[in-house]
Amino acid sequence: MNNKRFDVIVVGAGHAGVEACLATSRLGLQTLMITSNISRIAYMSCNPSIGGLAKGHMVRELDVLGGQMGLAADETCIQYKRLNSSKGPAVRGTRVQNDKHLYSAFQTAVLKNQPNLDLLEGEVKRLILEKDLCVGVVLQDGSEIFAKSVIITTGTFMNGVMHIGLRQEAGGRVGDLPSIGLSDQLAQFGFEVKRLKTGTPARLLKDSIDWSKTIAQGGDEKVYPFSYRSSTKLKLPQILCYLTRTTEKTHEIIRENLDKSPMFCGIIEGVGPRYCPSIEDKITRFADKTSHQTFLEPEGLSTDLIYLQGISTSLPEEVQDEFLKTIPGLENVKVARYGYAVEYDYIEPTQIWHRLETRTIRQLFLAGQINGTSGYEEAAVQGFVAGVNAAHSILGKEEFILERDEAYIGVLIDDLVTKGTREPYRMFTSRAEHRLVLREDNTIDRLGAKAAQLGIVSSQSLEILETLQEKRRELHTKLRTEKVYPTKDVQEILASFPTPELTKSLTFEELLRRPEVSCSHLEKLNFTVDEDPNVSEPVEIEVKYSGYVKRQLELINQSKKMEEMLLPETLVYADIRGLSNEEKDKLQRIKPRTLGQAQRISGVNPSAIQAIMIYLKGHKTTKEIELEGKPRAGRTDGILAN
Repeated sequence: MNNKRFDVIVVGAGHAGVEACLATSRLGLQTLMITSNISRIAYMSCNPSIGGLAKGHMVRELDVLGGQMGLAADETCIQYKRLNSSKGPAVRGTRVQNDKHLYSAFQTAVLKNQPNLDLLEGEVKRLILEKDLCVGVVLQDGSEIFAKSVIITTGTFMNGVMHIGLRQEAGGRVGDLPSIGLSDQLAQFGFEVKRLKTGTPARLLKDSIDWSKTIAQGGDEKVYPFSYRSSTKLKLPQILCYLTRTTEKTHEIIRENLDKSPMFCGIIEGVGPRYCPSIEDKITRFADKTSHQTFLEPEGLSTDLIYLQGISTSLPEEVQDEFLKTIPGLENVKVARYGYAVEYDYIEPTQIWHRLETRTIRQLFLAGQINGTSGYEEAAVQGFVAGVNAAHSILGKEEFILERDEAYIGVLIDDLVTKGTREPYRMFTSRAEHRLVLREDNTIDRLGAKAAQLGIVSSQSLEILETLQEKRRELHTKLRTEKVYPTKDVQEILASFPTPELTKSLTFEELLRRPEVSCSHLEKLNFTVDEDPNVSEPVEIEVKYSGYVKRQLELINQSKKMEEMLLPETLVYADIRGLSNEEKDKLQRIKPRTLGQAQRISGVNPSAIQAIMIYLKGHKTTKEIELEGKPRAGRTDGILAN
């Protein structure tokens, strides 16, 4: 490989790296993926699951655009769950338990069979820079490999240190060495490098658990796959997970040994994930709780290892042995691998553009946990966006940016770039102000047109997308035009739902707006409904929530004015009168892309936005970027637009 040239080099083979190199290679660019351990491609270092609230939304968005994670999750699913199924459609989320070994094997096979993609096992020590341009990487053995763009997706490996009690080991996870050199080089170049912490629980041997003392948790019978290309019939046998709880004795043992926890001794400097705290954190922050639930989740169909969800810890092995045996069902448990914490470097994400290219080094893109995020899904979508933009920069195409009203992916990246993060960033539905139109069910309608424009999705897959959209339109048209009449037979059927009698004829759409009526009810009235959940469910949700969605779209259109006001990258905020020193500093450092992004920066007041508008209007010439910017393509929301 020495002195060989590629279009794109992707450093890292985690979930971000996989999506990045698939995106660039599918766009026709010669891509090289470099990983320190080629047997750990797309490895599930922590919980062997994909999706969850808001995370499932991003997996579906990625799938429509041409990503791989959704397909891999469907193919290797061993338990399917729809979370919040009884709540509104905006906050429902798909989550699947996966066979971690089959998942990695599936993704590895995809990479090895992908044209334009080479895999190399090695460690990248530093970047090759020509002033502010990245032109390649140097490996540990001194080999130089050149490329037009480099994407770094190093996960938790940059200067990674594992903590078990007061003992420390170099590494980003058990069995893998850390990445040394890259973050030091970036820091020397002026990047703000910080530390974060994450953790993982113990892995237990299945046969040492008394399952009779736990509560079985089954999956759902009805399946809504992540990928529109997947079958609704799962390929693998489905397994049970099991629920148990910590006890007061568990908490007592942990409290007595907090002095042996690196988090509480000041050894770990990095901030951990607030929404996925260690058990030490839980019993300290929620001291009034006498127990915390934990799920026993199999890591696969052909392994004896059980993942203990919710009990991540960095306490010494002997303390873990002691407190685990106080949990019902684990009295005689045997530990295959103890829990540990990982501390690692990340780059403050306000130092990257929305296209995920760094602000100070051209053709260098960052994706995944290096940007301060937590989770496989957050990493994967960043990898895809970085891959597309690296390719577009080489091919001379426009940058690929998803807005906050278009996708959760857009919310994620805008939050990172605009606000930065002081803790591992995790996506939630509450982070999206437009979540009513960012539902799982309408992902195809939101992003189908963009998928066609990107050119990553195959023609066969695009045909499936178009067919699904056409079937939705046909069903909605049928609901609008066909009527149900107040005959005696109809009234008896309606009473069986039950729903009030008809006082006049209604269209089936009007009847379906009733909260207690679903598409399945309409079939009893001789109204044929497509059985595909990718057709019937989205249409039903559109009908029931059309009024709310319409109002949301009106608000989005109002806010578009601010999002369409592009700000020149060359704007010097120190020259603008009326801004405080803090506002000048933050605006100059973040360099917002639009006026809408500027107003989301913490500490930038409405008066500052007015000052920027006045300044730009006063300095606008034919040679400068106009304040109004270039309007985005009109937003439609699937069926409502037809």
